Amino acid sequence: MTHNPVVWFEIYVSDMARARAFYEAVLRVSLRPEAAPPMEGPPMEMLFFPGEPNLGGASGALVKMAGVPVGGGSTLIYFACEDCAVEAGRVAQSGGKVFKDKTSIGPYGHIALFTDTEGNMIGLHSMK
Repeated sequence: MTHNPVVWFEIYVSDMARARAFYEAVLRVSLRPEAAPPMEGPPMEMLFFPGEPNLGGASGALVKMAGVPVGGGSTLIYFACEDCAVEAGRVAQSGGKVFKDKTSIGPYGHIALFTDTEGNMIGLHSMK
């Protein structure tokens, strides 16, 4: 790996207005609304944390999506991959379970989601 492994995070919420007020007050940042990337499944509402692609570190968003629990265990990190289908293909043989196969998120690349051996949901991201 020639880069930092974490490229994105999502914090799932049930009350977007309340969560926005909390994070903006605590972190002294302005979260920006933006259309969720096009992908299959339930619609998502997203508020993005500030971030610049050319700076170090990872950015992320607050996300509200039907069917995704909030509270403990509802923070999702994404690991950068050359092709997320490759890593997703190793999940089951390593004891985990693929939750969402590689899927396009439009101009933002592709993602895959899996549950690890401890029950944590983890994301994979690639541009191809």
